[in-house]
Amino acid sequence: MPSGQGAGTNPIHNKAPKKVKKELDEDEVAFKAKQQADKKAREELAKKAGGKGPMNTGQQGIKKSGKK
Repeated sequence: MPSGQGAGTNPIHNKAPKKVKKELDEDEVAFKAKQQADKKAREELAKKAGGKGPMNTGQQGIKKSGKK
């Protein structure tokens, strides 16, 4: 089958419509800035806590309750 003959294989018809840029008001700008700051803080905390390894290291293994 030649290229472009199958269902949905033509790249001209598979393009997503262009997104319309909307004007952001002050509340949305402040919200996006707060989200970016929170994301940066989370990434720093994850990097800080990342090198420590698992919390339950040692000889205990998997704890079982003893009940059956």
